[in-house]
Amino acid sequence: MTAYSRGDVVLVGFIFADESARKLRPAVIISSPAYHRARQEVVVAAITSNVRRRLFGDSLIRNWREAGLLFPSVVAGIIRTIKGTTIHRKLGSMMKDDLAAVERELRQCLGL
Repeated sequence: MTAYSRGDVVLVGFIFADESARKLRPAVIISSPAYHRARQEVVVAAITSNVRRRLFGDSLIRNWREAGLLFPSVVAGIIRTIKGTTIHRKLGSMMKDDLAAVERELRQCLGL
């Protein structure tokens, strides 16, 4: 998997937690280049435009337009591992400060 990088905002098919449906949603790639070299999967965090409901582990994307998003958005503390081939397309890339904020929140979520 070499077409995408950490911090890329991509469109992926997310299966709901209760497995009731699947929907195309934006997500940010959070896995490392070393992970991508060793595996065919990528690790992503979900992105939502529901900025009013911020839960533990969520991170507001300040530069959402630059990330290729249509609306103000939040990276949710919802993490999935997906096949790289299930990425529909790249929307943009997170700015460094936004990605750093996501990393801080994920460390809190995972206790790292």
